Amino acid sequence: MQKYEAMVVISTKQEEEVVKGLVEKFKGLIENNGNLVSVDEWGKKRLAYMINKESEGYYVLYTFESKSDFPAELDRVFKITEGLLRSMIIAL
Repeated sequence: MQKYEAMVVISTKQEEEVVKGLVEKFKGLIENNGNLVSVDEWGKKRLAYMINKESEGYYVLYTFESKSDFPAELDRVFKITEGLLRSMIIAL
C-alpha cells in the first residue's frame, strides 16, 4: 500500500448540498478502494487566478493509502465529475 494525497477544488457556483455530496462521494470512493487516513476540508478560498470565470473554490485534501492502480481510476473519476475546477493526486 502506497500513501497518496488528493486535492480537489470544487466550484462554489453550486449549492452547498451539492458540494457536500461531492466531498462524501469521493470519501466513499476512496474508502471502498483503500484506507482513508484523513479528509481536510479547507473550505471556500480565493483562487490564485480565474478558472472558468470563477474566483473562488472549495478546497478539500484527502490523504489515503491504496494500491498503485487506484489513483489512475480516481483521477479518471475526478475528470468526468461536473463541478470540479481542478484536481491533483500525488504519491507521498
